[in-house]
Amino acid sequence: MPRRGTLRVCTTGDYRPFTSRDRKTEKYSGIDIDMARDLAKSLDAKAKFVPTTWASLVADLDGGRCDIAVGGVSVTLPRARKLAFSEPTRTDGKTPIVRCEDKKKYRTLKDIDEPETTVVVNPGGTNEEFARAHIKEAKIKVHKDNNTIFDEIVEGRADVMMTDASETLYQSKLHPELCSVHPDDPFTFAEKAYALPRRDTQFKQYVDQFVHLAKHDGTYEKYEDEWLTSTAS
Repeated sequence: MPRRGTLRVCTTGDYRPFTSRDRKTEKYSGIDIDMARDLAKSLDAKAKFVPTTWASLVADLDGGRCDIAVGGVSVTLPRARKLAFSEPTRTDGKTPIVRCEDKKKYRTLKDIDEPETTVVVNPGGTNEEFARAHIKEAKIKVHKDNNTIFDEIVEGRADVMMTDASETLYQSKLHPELCSVHPDDPFTFAEKAYALPRRDTQFKQYVDQFVHLAKHDGTYEKYEDEWLTSTAS
């Protein structure tokens, strides 16, 4: 349980609608940013956002750089070997996002996994893991900046990105040229939650209760609606 009057929150800042960092002001926003601020307030503390990456998130949290990690974090067994997870905030799953004219072309993994297809991924997270596990013939292109990765598809430098359905729906609003492919029937089942140190069971129980209440009193739904029905950053 944080005892410094400050809740240190690790977040990547590159995964809308859950976490976004404005490069000019360095301010954070997003569904999970709002939730983290509420969590800190409930503890009579202030949220301090600590930059991390998808590749270093586990090490940063396990190593004590922060008290909690938020921002569209998927629950995975490899992560669960070192971290604890709160009660899930939502279910999700990997699905394609493509140029709208290609929406019927890339519906299945077989459709996508062709030599002439370029699949773009951001490094170090579950999107890259999923692509490398299922793509054998198509070209996998690593794009390090998750804030600009969808421009690669818009500009024709890549054809497909497979990411969480929630992100494809949000990004298709930001980029009218892009369409989410069967977001209601994704390739995988996943849950999103907040990652926590395994050593602090008391804090985990508190966060579980916080998430449970927020999911049932309309708080999380309000933040989600604000982001998924708006293209505001």
